[in-house]
Amino acid sequence: MTFTIIGLLIVFALMGAPLFTVIIAAAMYGFHLSEIDLSVMAIELYRIADTPILLALPLFTFAGYLLGESNTSQRLVTLTQAFLGWIPGGLAIVAFVVCALFTAFTGASGVTIVAMGALLYPALTQAGYTDHFSLGLVTTSGSLGLLLPPSLPLILYGIIAQQMSGGEQVSIENLFLAGLFPALLMIVMLSIWSVWANRGNQVPLTRFSVKNCFSALKAAGWEVPLPLFVFFGIYSGYFAVSEAAAVTAMYVLVVEVLIYREIALKKLPGIIRESMVMVGGILLILGVSLALTNYLIDAEAPMKLFKFCETFVASKLVFLILLNIFLLILGAMLDIFSAIIIMVPLMLPVALKYGIHPVHLGIIFLANMQIGYFTPPVGMNLFIAGYRFKKPIDEIYRATIPFMLVLLLSVLIITYWPQLSLFLI
Repeated sequence: MTFTIIGLLIVFALMGAPLFTVIIAAAMYGFHLSEIDLSVMAIELYRIADTPILLALPLFTFAGYLLGESNTSQRLVTLTQAFLGWIPGGLAIVAFVVCALFTAFTGASGVTIVAMGALLYPALTQAGYTDHFSLGLVTTSGSLGLLLPPSLPLILYGIIAQQMSGGEQVSIENLFLAGLFPALLMIVMLSIWSVWANRGNQVPLTRFSVKNCFSALKAAGWEVPLPLFVFFGIYSGYFAVSEAAAVTAMYVLVVEVLIYREIALKKLPGIIRESMVMVGGILLILGVSLALTNYLIDAEAPMKLFKFCETFVASKLVFLILLNIFLLILGAMLDIFSAIIIMVPLMLPVALKYGIHPVHLGIIFLANMQIGYFTPPVGMNLFIAGYRFKKPIDEIYRATIPFMLVLLLSVLIITYWPQLSLFLI
């Protein structure tokens, strides 16, 4: 009977049933078998609603949607081009930096490819970069920045890990710090490879001009302080993460609507609706998933999973490489929010048994998810890029492979050099 129910749930999921319905059905069936009152699921939803850090999710999401609807992307490209365009491979470096910053605020839902692609793809090809290289760069950069604050996946991982970490400290602030050096490593490695890959191309450099820098800085003067504002506001002690989210949302609203006037007041209700629909979906899945997690803990599923792994994998190093392979596959099949909500409660207790710090696990998890977005055959950003640039999907596959190999190398460094992530915390 149990296997029949599990089979039916898998079939429903494959047929496109909403994810939260599959999860809640699994949780209800599990509690029913254990003869536990189903009111525990309502209690779990209430517990989630009572989590203070949860306020940061809708507020940062709203701020990200506002930035996506404005001309922020164009100003960021102009600014970074003015400061970095004189470096060999400067425009490629500009693309990596801008996309990483943009993704950090808007999330990894394909917004970066859609918003930045219109600017960067033609700019790269016109500057002399090959079409193949430009296509791969923009597609790859669509998820770059997941490890930078105020990344929504980082916040979501922190919310779940705080309830599963077994006494280890997992604060959002620590996750923000832990992601800085790994994100910088990825950007630097991609930049070095891009310069080397285009060493034979006659790509013209932009002459450095103080006047152009000042002009670009003036144009983006209201947006430049935003990342510093969030980061230093939190770590100086002036803001908690949820307070920083509220101030960021208000600041972006005032800047984009009242100062730059790029978002009309009549468009605000639509933007609010879109951003909150996304948040509502995340919170609904989060609530029912944590109810299922409670059942799995009661059933000692993580402990049984660890014992199963221990039978075949005695080494922490081997466990980590298998974890990376699994996460790459997972990232190609599930969106990042669903992957975090479903898998972290199962994986975190097992990783702790192998002596992996929960903050380090979070960075490994998101670094792999970042690559999973453009992992063939079903990485979401591959299809978004194909649609956006009107290119065959197999051409997108081939264009992203060199970038993927560079990022895979960076993930191995992040995985086996934990101090890169833990140095600042």
